[in-house]
Amino acid sequence: MNQRLYIIVIVLLLLVCGYLGYKLSQKQDVIVQQVETIENVEESRDQLQMELEELMMSYDTLQTDNSMLQAELDAQKMEIEDLLKKVKNSNYSVSKLRKEADTLREIMKGYVATIDSLNTLNQDLMAENEGMKQAVSNVQGENEELSKRQQNMEKIIATGQILQAINVASGAVNLKSSGKQADTERANRAEMIKTCFTVIENKIAKGGPKNLYLRIIDPKGKVLEAKEGSASGNFDGESGNYSIKREIDYNNTETDVCIFYTVQAELSKGDYKVYLYEDGTRIAATDFSLK
Repeated sequence: MNQRLYIIVIVLLLLVCGYLGYKLSQKQDVIVQQVETIENVEESRDQLQMELEELMMSYDTLQTDNSMLQAELDAQKMEIEDLLKKVKNSNYSVSKLRKEADTLREIMKGYVATIDSLNTLNQDLMAENEGMKQAVSNVQGENEELSKRQQNMEKIIATGQILQAINVASGAVNLKSSGKQADTERANRAEMIKTCFTVIENKIAKGGPKNLYLRIIDPKGKVLEAKEGSASGNFDGESGNYSIKREIDYNNTETDVCIFYTVQAELSKGDYKVYLYEDGTRIAATDFSLK
């Protein structure tokens, strides 16, 4: 009786041990699976963290001069930084975080396309701007050339409008008691200096009053003084005195003119030079001598 009891107890113990062993084996499998799951999750977190860091670097490489677009890029980078913090926190689901990371990656692709388009557009605009600058430069060059031509034409016209004199002759005159004039070569008998010339026809000159000036230079190189005293003007670009001025009414046709200078003091013997000017431009010259 006692022997059967022992056998039954042993059998029961064996059954219990077998059951406990089976349960222990199941627990070990569960633990192994949980360890593998934890390792997979950690590996996934590490992988996701690396991907997020690479994504951050990709966002850092995106450069744009568009302030609004740059603000959006900065906002996306802040979201990536926030995801990196969550990845390191085991309370957040890796799968959910990955979905958010994938969304940011897709958004970045859109930004890349937008920035590429803007860069292409900027390059086109820069090229167009360079073309416009060149066109403006060409127009400015043409305008400068036209301006130079116009200035040259104006100079030519201005030069062409100046009167020209021919057949210039000058000499001393003595007045007879009868009032007649007699040419003389005697310095002590010269009372006037007569200068005659012909102003030729000029169709482009402006008709009307014209001022003609005589500068009579004595043998010592001094300008004979005008009747009214020292009279100055601009001649050949320099200031100087003149001997006499006469105004003529020019009607663009050939005109004979004589100008008489009244001697203010006894003249010296020697060679005299006579220069005829219209305003400040010399238009003729001659000379004469007195004994």
